[in-house]
Amino acid sequence: MALIDEAKFFVKAGDGGNGSVSFRREKFVPKGGPDGGDGGDGGSVVIEASTRLLSLIDFKYRTHFLAENGTSGQGKKMYGRKGKDHTLQVPVGSIIRDAETGEMLADLVREGDRFVAAAGGTGGRGNVHFASSRNRTPRQAEKGRPGEERWLRVELRLLADVGLIGLPNSGKSTLLTRLSAARPKVAAYPFTTLEPHLGVLRLDEHRNCIIADIPGLIEGAHRGAGLGHKFLRHVERTKVLLHLIDGSAAPEAALDDYTVLVNELRCYDPALLDRQRLVVLNKIDLLPDLDKLQELQTVFNTGETEVVAVSALTGEGIDELIRSLVRLLKEPPAGHDEEASPDLLAEEGTP
Repeated sequence: MALIDEAKFFVKAGDGGNGSVSFRREKFVPKGGPDGGDGGDGGSVVIEASTRLLSLIDFKYRTHFLAENGTSGQGKKMYGRKGKDHTLQVPVGSIIRDAETGEMLADLVREGDRFVAAAGGTGGRGNVHFASSRNRTPRQAEKGRPGEERWLRVELRLLADVGLIGLPNSGKSTLLTRLSAARPKVAAYPFTTLEPHLGVLRLDEHRNCIIADIPGLIEGAHRGAGLGHKFLRHVERTKVLLHLIDGSAAPEAALDDYTVLVNELRCYDPALLDRQRLVVLNKIDLLPDLDKLQELQTVFNTGETEVVAVSALTGEGIDELIRSLVRLLKEPPAGHDEEASPDLLAEEGTP
């Protein structure tokens, strides 16, 4: 599925209710005194992470989110009702920033993580609080305080088990359709994929694997070239990085493509090279004979990473690829931070 991974939106918490100016007037109570109640607090805008969402599509059609105001106090010391909170749900892996300063306010990496984006205003005090020995009939009460309001920006960094990375037209989208039920656009020209796509691979009857197809990178992507680092951030929280290489090219050219990918990851974040990585030589159905495939595998079999040869078009080698993924997903690499990249297992039926 295609996803929207950035959005800007406005939040406004509810205003506090005003305090009441009221005096007790009852039969046989000649000097009842003040009895104005306090205003209710305004509701807050709360952002909550949910695994049921995989995209920020909701923010495409709505950009303003308001919580309910508190109601004013009344006589007989009746307090105003508190305004209802407004809860926004975002996908797990969302980062909340101040839209003006860019400051990171929250990183919601677990199901149920919550962040108060705008706190509700407090209710004003009624005149009962201002009574004293010198002022027995206070005719003053506080107004409720306004709730917080601001523009925020939410940025989604995918939490996936496997991230597909490769140069344009290396066959990532075709491989995603082979491994899952996802149907991204597939065409014989570069930059077919202009936004990340997610797919779910069934590993066994109990486990599924979330795969993220990251749009094609080019040399200089860490500096913003091509689709730039806008999509490189999505590989930060994947457990396994799958380097997809066009195996139909000459061995030297294929190795150069791999070098470009590794250098871009190193320049963007050197820690990415410590992740579990798998080199997948794609399009082997285009090789003229078995000798060419063996020559290609010899170039890549350096012992640094595991190498698997497949054809995403015909399905050749896909079973071996899945077995390799199962093995890599079982054990995180040494020093891997589980909190930064939690193991997301999609439940059956995940789109």
